[in-house]
Formats: sequence, structure tokens, C-alpha cells
Amino acid sequence: MRNLLKLILVFFLLTGYSIEAQKAKHTFSLGKSEFLLDEEPFQLISGEMHPARIPAEYWRHRIKMAKAMGCNTISAYIFWNYHESEEGVYDFSTGNHNLSEFFNIVQEEGLWLILRPGPYVCAEWEFGGIPPYLLRIPDIKVRCMDQRYMAAAERYIAHLSEVIKPYLVTNGGPLLMLQVENEYGSFGNDRNYLQRLKEVWKSNGIDVPTFTGDGATPYMLEAGSLPGSAVGLDPGTTNEDFALASKMNPGVPVFSSETYPGWLTHWGEAWVKPDTADLMKEVRFLMNNKKSFNFYVVHGGTNFGFTAGANSGGKGYEPDVTSYDYNAPVTEQGLPTSKFMALRELIGSYLPKGKKLPPVPDKIPAIALTSIDIKPFTSVWDNLPQPLASVQPKPFEAYNQDYGFILYKTELVGHKSGKLKVTEIHDYATVFLNGTYIGKLDRREGINTIDIPESSVANPVLEILVEGMGRINFAQELIDRKGITDRVTLNGMTLMNWKVYNLPMDKKFMYNLRSSGKTMNKPGLFFRGNFMLNRAAGFPVSDTYIDMSDYVKGIVWVNGHNLGRYWNIGPQKRLYCPASFMKEGLNEILIFDLHMTEAKPVSGALSLE
Repeated sequence: MRNLLKLILVFFLLTGYSIEAQKAKHTFSLGKSEFLLDEEPFQLISGEMHPARIPAEYWRHRIKMAKAMGCNTISAYIFWNYHESEEGVYDFSTGNHNLSEFFNIVQEEGLWLILRPGPYVCAEWEFGGIPPYLLRIPDIKVRCMDQRYMAAAERYIAHLSEVIKPYLVTNGGPLLMLQVENEYGSFGNDRNYLQRLKEVWKSNGIDVPTFTGDGATPYMLEAGSLPGSAVGLDPGTTNEDFALASKMNPGVPVFSSETYPGWLTHWGEAWVKPDTADLMKEVRFLMNNKKSFNFYVVHGGTNFGFTAGANSGGKGYEPDVTSYDYNAPVTEQGLPTSKFMALRELIGSYLPKGKKLPPVPDKIPAIALTSIDIKPFTSVWDNLPQPLASVQPKPFEAYNQDYGFILYKTELVGHKSGKLKVTEIHDYATVFLNGTYIGKLDRREGINTIDIPESSVANPVLEILVEGMGRINFAQELIDRKGITDRVTLNGMTLMNWKVYNLPMDKKFMYNLRSSGKTMNKPGLFFRGNFMLNRAAGFPVSDTYIDMSDYVKGIVWVNGHNLGRYWNIGPQKRLYCPASFMKEGLNEILIFDLHMTEAKPVSGALSLE
């Protein structure tokens, strides 16, 4: 018997089971007007952050920062297209994809968890989290009962459910509640779709309460809320907001699912920095009235790679910058701001007598790199793949490409000069005639025409190198295919017979880059440099920002890690490079610029601005 008891104890230790953990099981439910934790009223004070936007090495630090500011809960968007990058290929275990590790850290830090898994999330993230492989279906409709969309969404939910089930509060985990879709009332009115999503989660064993999130207007709440699901308001700022939501969907709690301490920024704008006094007034109202709320975001992080999304408001196409600093209480690099300290003081003032918030975690080390010598390395023109023949240009997705660039090339027959029009250009292009750069096209500025000069060449060669920027992530223009999405005309004549070159600039493409070994003066160049990190020399491996002020438009990689896009229209001129992307000794920086033909040095900085 004694040996049997020992075996049972060893099993418990190996599986992570403990008698204490079993005793610590809690209940979470929806009261008529309040959340109930262990059948007692519970005020959610949540801080939103996104595992995909934060280096996994810093997850614990950022969670500790939220806790030190006064949050008792972490809210997290899960991006479907981040975890299913190709149809049927799921990753929930490597690096930033390892959701189980994130959930474990939340629980180890004594915080609760709410999840916002989509399938659509918005979040200023590429395509609102929806996988772009769906856009290969010409007539696909999203966020509705289109069976092709729903089949893919239901497969995703089934896979994700297996990951999150062990972390449900009903299983002794930290996960209290899950969002059904996101701000659906701003998009559509198919409540059958919302109800179906709710049923799919339940059928996959997700038995925690659900909530919706919408703006505090009657039409949004009518179209976007669900009976039996808590109502999130984006944001809830007044008693009238909460009363309206209770009227529209009675008998469930209402909370502010997005209380905004900051805001997003698009390329070409000034950094958006909302007034802190208004925020403090709003949070004081929520605390005084014991309303639950979620800071969107407490810490934003970074849109590494090609993950930044775009909006399509009154100004047309509005791509988001690479940084998701968001003017949040915790900066992109993890530092507390004055806003953080003010919120910490305010929330801390509501603690019971004798209780204190935990100390603010130590800062993550950062360095300002000295000037890095950069030299031309190779040309996109010397690294072209075998072309595809295409009678007319098609979008990226028609060529099974999701991100990066595509080169469209044809010979001019008939009209050989005049007004060239690209319908529709998504999103930015450099145009060449007989190998000479003649101008750019820019969806953001509504520039889709260019004058083709006369040429002495019998059949002039036209090349259009198109960059696909972020897919629209909000409102009605979500179907946002990239590249040349319709046709190209010259003086009204449709140009035919194209060669198409896929340039995804993914890991495989970048690995196979080869040096040109010759003089390069045609824009579309890669530049390369090296820098040393050596603790003994005073340059330890630490966070930094790469300052791209002397370059025009492109992408930066450090040791193969895609830091994201830069653009001289600003406001962002520096790209965040976390320590985990670098190493002791020699490091490589690679730059692809659409316009530069001359290398310029780059340097490091300690902050985004």
C-alpha cells in the first residue's frame, strides 16, 4: 500500500497535479447585473495584451506590469491567422504561438484570464485575424454563414478549444470568460452567425460564460449582442451607456470591454496621444460604481513582420504603423509611463486598508547601438524566381501568396506611352520602363495613374513592383486582396500577357538571397551590415530601436527576424528590436528599400521617439 501511495504521489508531481490546486478550483458565473466569482460579486479590472505582439521571453514581465498597475485579469486577443498560417497547418506550441505557456504565466502570477479568440478580432491586425488563404476563394464572404468561411472557422475553434480547455476556470484554470466574435454590430446583423459560433464553442467543451463587445449605440447592441452572454461596451463611459446595454440585453452583466488609455496611429499621421485627464475621469467613474472594465490596451507590443492591419475610414486606405505602442500605460519596450503611474495610484487607492499593489518590475535593459556601416548586398532583380504567365494581372492570393511583394512585367504593344492606370492598386508600387524607375503608385494617397514617357525601344518593357501592405481589419472593406486586383490600362487599352514573379520575402525567400556581385543602381535593393554585441565591451545583448530615418520605404530584418515596415512619411522612424532577436557576438541587419540606391549608416536608439 505504501508503494502504491508513493507511485500516486509521483504521478501527481509529474503531471503538475496538486491537492492545493484541486482545492483552489473556483466558479465564475453571470449574475443578473454582476459577475460572480465563487458566487460573490467580482469586479474585473483587466489589462489587454496580445501574446503574438510580445516576445515570449517578455510575457511574464508584461503580465507583472499589468498586475503592478492594479489589474486582476489579463485579456488577450488570439489571432486565427497567426496560428493557422496555411490551410490546415496549426501552430499552438512554438515561440509566441505557445498559448499554454502564456496561460500558465497568467495563472502563476495570480491573475484571471479572459480570451477574445475571434474568429474575427479587428485589433489593427492583418485582416482582423482572418486567414488570407480564404481570399483565394473568389466569391468568399466572411463573418457570416457562408459555409466555406464557417467550415474553416469551426475547424479553428475545434483546434483552439483543445488548447484552452485545461485552463478553463471549470477545470481549475484562470480562464473566466470568452468573447463571441468582436464588435459584430459595427459590421453585420446575422445573429444566427453569432449564435452558431457560441454553439460551436460549447460543443467543443468550452463551458465558461461568453460575452460580446460592441459600441454603446442601440443598433450595434441589437445586432451584436446575444441573450445569455454578458455585454461588453467599447467603451462604457457613463451610467447611460450601461443602462442602454441592460435595456437591450437584460438579465446579464454589462462591462466596459474596451476602455481606451491610448489609440492607434496610421502611417502619415502624428502619434496619437489621448488626453490622460479624460482617462482618469473615466476610470474613476468605473471604480466608484464598481463597474468591471478592460484597458484596451495596457500594453500594445509590436506588429512584427507583415502583421500590421489597416483601416478604411473617410480618408480611404489607412495602413497602421509597425509599432503597436498605442500610447498605452506600458510602452512598446515595456516601460511604465506617467499614465501607468497615475493609474496605479488611482486603482491602488481603492484597495482595502492595509493592502498594497505589488512593486513595479525592473526595467528591461536597453542599449543605443552605435552607427552601423551598411553596404549594398543584392538586388530584387537578381533574385527573381521563375515567372508565372498571366493573361491579365491577378491579386497575390490568385498566385497563392499572402504577403510581401509581386513583380508584374509586360511588353507594351500598340500604345507605348501615355496615361497608365492600375485598377485597383493594393497598395504601393514602384513603376519601371525599360529598367528605369519612372514613379510610384500609392493607394493611401489615391495615386493609381502615371505618365509613361515615349521610348525609342520597339516594345518597351513595363515593370510594376507591388507591395501588399496591411489588409483592412475593420468595417465593410474587409475583403482586401493585394497586388493588382483588377486590370492595367494604357490610354484606356487593357494591357495583356504578363509575367508574374512571386516575392513573398518570407524565411525561405530570404534564406535563398544571393549577392549580386555587381554595381546596382535600379531601385529595389537589399542592403546589409553587421554589428557586434559584447558584454565585456559594454554592449550586452539588450533591447534596442533601429533608426531608419535615412531610408525611404521598406523592411528590416535582424538575424532573420522581420522587424516590420518603415516609411519616411512617419511618424515611426525607429523599429523595435528585442534582445531575443540578437545574440552575443556578430549580428546581421538586412534592409530592403524600394527607393534607395545608396547605402546609409543606421544606428540604434533607446526609445520609439
